[in-house]
Amino acid sequence: MNEGDAPRRQRLTRAEAKARTREQLLDAAARTFARKGYAGASVEEIAESAGYSIGALYSNFASKEQLFLELMAARGERRVTAVAEILSTDDPVDALAGLLERAAGRDPDQMALRAEFWLYAVRNPEAMGALRAQQRQQADALIDVIGAAMERWNTPPGVPPAEVAAVVLAMFQGLARQRRIDPDRVSGDLFARGLGWLFSGLGSAPPGVER
Repeated sequence: MNEGDAPRRQRLTRAEAKARTREQLLDAAARTFARKGYAGASVEEIAESAGYSIGALYSNFASKEQLFLELMAARGERRVTAVAEILSTDDPVDALAGLLERAAGRDPDQMALRAEFWLYAVRNPEAMGALRAQQRQQADALIDVIGAAMERWNTPPGVPPAEVAAVVLAMFQGLARQRRIDPDRVSGDLFARGLGWLFSGLGSAPPGVER
């Protein structure tokens, strides 16, 4: 082993340890914010839940707000990646059959976090920009796969994929909330069927509605 290899390996180890610490703090923050809300959660409780000191938390996040915003951004990226992978398959409608059920039942904290983030942004206008950026990032990540799905469904030209992506995200988020409240009325495959209705109906807009 070269003498120069040891410092390089040590730097990588520190980077990996820092990344692991951040992820554990984010996971603890997700549990705490979901259970107590943004206002009720304390950085002390989050750090303790993750098994770290307050100093470790502040060495990774400048404030509770930054921790909260980064948490929601990270969870938002996960959702976009999951949906984009499914929509990229040969038969996205069939692949989406169980997505709504998993989102509403597997991680109930996630929905509480999204609601808490929305409430925080509404009550703190300076944070609305972060919410807007996150929403646009999610929609932008889906534009290409939405466009490809529209081609598979032979959607007429002139329908903006960006607008369809916004509708798809809104439909998924709304149905996930409704399924958590009343799963008997919102079946696990309703999102997939709704997408089928959406894409097949894009070519036959009602009178007076622009395509």
